[in-house]
Amino acid sequence: MSQAVQRIQAQAVPELATASWSNALLLGNELVMSGMTGHPATRQAAEAGTPLGAYEQTLVVLNKALALVEAAGGHIGNIYRLTVYLTRIADKDEVGRARRDFFEGLACYPTSTLVEVSALVFPELVVEIEACARLDIDMRTAPTR
Repeated sequence: MSQAVQRIQAQAVPELATASWSNALLLGNELVMSGMTGHPATRQAAEAGTPLGAYEQTLVVLNKALALVEAAGGHIGNIYRLTVYLTRIADKDEVGRARRDFFEGLACYPTSTLVEVSALVFPELVVEIEACARLDIDMRTAPTR
């Protein structure tokens, strides 16, 4: 028997009319999110002459992921996995700082992979993040074994 799939949408993460992907799909209790960037905030900041750095872009993206989790009925403690794509590996400490600030207060951090890539879809982007969440877990109170 096949499982119901729901497309999750959030106002903070608009889907492009021309997109050939979904930002987030809920498969039972599992929320799978596409890679997200800080666009369009990064474009607006770059055009204003104040480009967003890796720290700021990471926070923008993590807040987008959280908006999708909340739209699915979840909370920050449901996010358990991140894959981070970074155009300058030297920015890894700033990404780590943003993750620490964003997930502050959780019993443990989500699992994570961070890799350097040569470029992202727009030149002002330095970070892209894929996230996974489960609505039946809570990282805010996860015990250590």
